[in-house]
Amino acid sequence: MLIDRYDAALFDLDGVLYLGPDAVPGAPEAVNGLQQHDVRVGFVTNNAARTPKVVAEQLRGFGITCDEQDVVTSAQAGARVLFDRFGAGARVLAVGGDGLHQALSDFGLVAVLSADDHPVAVIQGYDPEMSWEMITEAALAIRRGALWVATNTDPTRPTDRGLVPGNGAAVAAVRTAVETDPLVAGKPERPLLEETVRRLGSKRPIFVGDRIDTDIAGAGNLDMDSMLVMTGAHGPVQLFSAIGVERPTHIGLNAGDLLAEERRARGTGEDRIAVGSIEAYLDHQGLRLSRRPGDDELMDAVWAATRLCWQCADAELPTDAFDLADELTNRVRAVLGD
Repeated sequence: MLIDRYDAALFDLDGVLYLGPDAVPGAPEAVNGLQQHDVRVGFVTNNAARTPKVVAEQLRGFGITCDEQDVVTSAQAGARVLFDRFGAGARVLAVGGDGLHQALSDFGLVAVLSADDHPVAVIQGYDPEMSWEMITEAALAIRRGALWVATNTDPTRPTDRGLVPGNGAAVAAVRTAVETDPLVAGKPERPLLEETVRRLGSKRPIFVGDRIDTDIAGAGNLDMDSMLVMTGAHGPVQLFSAIGVERPTHIGLNAGDLLAEERRARGTGEDRIAVGSIEAYLDHQGLRLSRRPGDDELMDAVWAATRLCWQCADAELPTDAFDLADELTNRVRAVLGD
């Protein structure tokens, strides 16, 4: 099995283990199967508003075995950054919700609510009740010399009503007044995954996510192996054009692919790559597959085409892959039941 190469699996949450109020089909069985295989599991989220206890309760509600200490939030990662720099007892202006205040308390940091309380730092995380007053206090403290840490800079967040402004939007509002950038604790920056690896004591972790720009890039920034799954935000279109740290080590239809055999790509000729019995190749009309894959071969086809796209991009060879990317995206959605 692929997971035999690793001693821990780190999971992004929304889009990987659940979608809004519902578990991703097969995700609880995959996580519990890993734990039965003696693989340590960590649950990683850029969401700083909720406490680890609340997140753990939600995961257990889906049938996923999870303790509070298995959950690592960007609020905790940000608090660790401040603790390492200033030590326990430091006064920090907290601009965020319960998850942020709890993280500061856990590290022995003192949360304050006004720039006039002389904080050494400002930490800013998502809060659905964010007020203009708190944004103002943050800007005043930063301009007076306080270190600024943002738990994450995601510009939007998904809801059952559609995309709404995320923490990045509030961070941008502060930035217009302070003309400086914050240190960022969440993905794709290093602190959140570093904190998770530290807590798990892992030597060979793999990170599983659904977004190229945050999850996979975050793992890449730590030289950590990663798997992109198709159950969330990104799929073949984003995979084909990924560059640098945005390129995952593996792909899977869902988290259960960690418990399957590793999907291996092999060169079969000039500008030809095969995975399993499916071959991707170039002709004058663009990127093609040797045949239409069955549903059980679909991810082999995606991986073969992805690896050929990357090879061509690295060689600066123009490649028309748009039609195939759209076709494979639609096939993946159909298999997932979207």
